[in-house]
Amino acid sequence: MPIPILTEVANNGGGTSGVGAAVAQQLALRGAQIILLTQQPPSDPFLVDYIEDIRSATNNELIHAEQVDLSSLHSIRLFATRWVDNAPPRRLDMLVLCANTMTPRFGRADLTQDSIESNWGINYLANFHLLGILSPALRAQPPDRDVRIILGTCSSHIGGEINALKDTRSPLPPRKEYGTSKLALMTFAQAYQKHLDAYQRPDKQANNARVILVDPGLTRTPGMRRWLSMGSLWGLLLYLITWPIWWLTLKSPQMGAQSFLYAAMEADLGTGSGGRFVKECRERGFLRKEIRDEQVAKTLWEFSDKQIEALEKEGAARRAREKKVGKADNEKVATKDQKEQGESKAPRSNGAKAPGSRRSRKA
Repeated sequence: MPIPILTEVANNGGGTSGVGAAVAQQLALRGAQIILLTQQPPSDPFLVDYIEDIRSATNNELIHAEQVDLSSLHSIRLFATRWVDNAPPRRLDMLVLCANTMTPRFGRADLTQDSIESNWGINYLANFHLLGILSPALRAQPPDRDVRIILGTCSSHIGGEINALKDTRSPLPPRKEYGTSKLALMTFAQAYQKHLDAYQRPDKQANNARVILVDPGLTRTPGMRRWLSMGSLWGLLLYLITWPIWWLTLKSPQMGAQSFLYAAMEADLGTGSGGRFVKECRERGFLRKEIRDEQVAKTLWEFSDKQIEALEKEGAARRAREKKVGKADNEKVATKDQKEQGESKAPRSNGAKAPGSRRSRKA
């Protein structure tokens, strides 16, 4: 039977490329049912062609797409709520979250739709929000299933500073935004595993959902290209000149996907405790002690919950104002149309002619 898998294949730039696309294609080759989480709507012509290409290449028709804009907390909530509210619960065997963004050295920091710095908003907060809402769907899976939540990370987490977070729209320390967002994601992954383990199932069975962190290594992806070019034209020119070096030293997306495939299919990772870390198709230990620090994880969880609550309230108020303004504009247009129609249908007295008639022009 096909294994339903949710996987992110697009970064915030909207390109269906990189490691996520390679993982989706390899899993589709093995007969999995893939639901791609993309920024574009399923009706987008490029996305329609992309899905048809994967179906043809893998001989697998069980590939679909659902829209989730990771730069919008509201979009994430709409998708996750629809998934959780489905009755009976939808089958979900695996969740692969590897969408990613990074601000290069000389690039300008982007903001999400909620006006949050993009490294924090997309690399960490979006995953925190999505998994928080999908938690009931993961816990509702039958106990005989091997449910895996695979999160993509990066070795740059070693240089992150999770204790330096600020309660602002840009909470990350300067020059360490990307690494800190990955360190926060890895810390949250450990806390989320404990959250799943603490749930007591109605059937009294043990938790069957396991979180696995994966570092694909240095790979030739759009994100790596932005980092090497440092967000400048001169950097891009230098990158193109030195392209043969990068082609030899960096992995292809297909090679980078191997660690994700190992995390998805290795039998040993489906037994025992979760919260493990995979790199180069091998289980590794953590190099930062904060990742397993319960107090740090608790502080981070509370900080994230508080931030999301404030942002969602602000977003709801903004959408209400926009809706009110749009309704008022529609009423004005409707009133104007009714007035014009009434004037055109009104009878004219004393044989008066319309201003544009021949008799009025002679007068």
